[in-house]
Amino acid sequence: MKALVVVTGGTFDKEYDELRGTLSFGATHLPEMLKLGRCLLKTRILRLMMKDSLFMTAADRRKILAACRKAPENRIVITHGTDTMAETAAVLGPGLAGKTVVLTGAMRPYRFGSSDGLFNLGSALSFAQALPPGVYVAMNGLVFTWDDVRKDHRRGVFTRQMSHPR
Repeated sequence: MKALVVVTGGTFDKEYDELRGTLSFGATHLPEMLKLGRCLLKTRILRLMMKDSLFMTAADRRKILAACRKAPENRIVITHGTDTMAETAAVLGPGLAGKTVVLTGAMRPYRFGSSDGLFNLGSALSFAQALPPGVYVAMNGLVFTWDDVRKDHRRGVFTRQMSHPR
């Protein structure tokens, strides 16, 4: 089995720019993270964009959808900013068939050393292999379907939508 990891940016890949005192993007940390996690799953990394998800547009989401449709892999993990991950999942969910797609992110940048990103990446890769075709969001050891997830910005966690209790 081979999985595709689509990089879109988000906190996962942010770095602290000491000269400007801001967070910015450089190269993706995914190859280093896969090596550190001793990942034995064959993966292909596609750096699609490096954006904060707050600045993602409808065109960006269509680009992510097109990349997933075009990919020969049926198991896909997307690294994404957490602020609008549920919105991107809502675009992908009805637009994809026959593939297992798992979006994940991090609340703290990988480079900060105390990031949840490594755990979330490993979880997402595992969920992508084990779940049936569909679109999912995986964060902090939990997995949600694309149509039943939201980010609780007050608590900084993902939960099920209130309108779809289970």
